[in-house]
Amino acid sequence: MPVNVRLTGSPPYTGADLKARRWRSLERDATLAPGDNIPRNAKSSTNIIATTPAVSEKYIWTVKGGKATTIKEALTRWEEKTGEKCGEATVVKLYGQIPPIEKLDNTLNKIPNCEKLSMSTNCIDKITNLGELKNLKILSLGRNNIKAFTGLDAVGDTLEELWISYNLIEKMKGVHLLKKLRVLYMTNNLVKDWGEFSKLADLPCLVDLVFVGNPLEEKHTPDGTWMDEATKRLPRLTKLDGIPVIKQDAGEDDD
Repeated sequence: MPVNVRLTGSPPYTGADLKARRWRSLERDATLAPGDNIPRNAKSSTNIIATTPAVSEKYIWTVKGGKATTIKEALTRWEEKTGEKCGEATVVKLYGQIPPIEKLDNTLNKIPNCEKLSMSTNCIDKITNLGELKNLKILSLGRNNIKAFTGLDAVGDTLEELWISYNLIEKMKGVHLLKKLRVLYMTNNLVKDWGEFSKLADLPCLVDLVFVGNPLEEKHTPDGTWMDEATKRLPRLTKLDGIPVIKQDAGEDDD
């Protein structure tokens, strides 16, 4: 039986569908010829990232099946690696676990002092169990399978920076609950209309936004209207996509 692979948000594919596209796993490189299956020694749940122009690099291929890493296991590894105690740590890094983390369980209550939590490059699909992270200021969830902001309300009174690029977010429902959010990095998601984008105006502290790679930005950047239209809707921004926003004084006359 071939190992099935899925492109995030799409039906399963086999090696025959991938044809000669090059893939990179966390262990080694290989090339698939037309009709090939994923190599038998590819581990379940290993991230496989397409790297040819035929498939955008932002898409993450994930081998189906296999046992995921739990939060408890990831914290144990982190303690062994760093020599720190998770209950005392203010910075905890659980990114790129092999096999990846799939669920945020209530073991997160073991890091109550955490101010910065990094869990990027896993296979997390829902944001849950953040209620005990009363001090969390920076949350990194890039390169996962997250579809919504649901669950972030638990840290809405403390979170200042959210890094959530390369996910599957199309709707901005719930983002308004992040009352102290200053920085939002959400490149390469699926937001495609101004109605959803404009919900970011409900964030009173948001000053730094990176939004490249969303369908909305990709539609308006070629015609040169993206910066003006985006900043018009979010007048408090001081930086958009890494570029300082230059505001014209209200009383300044046009030349």
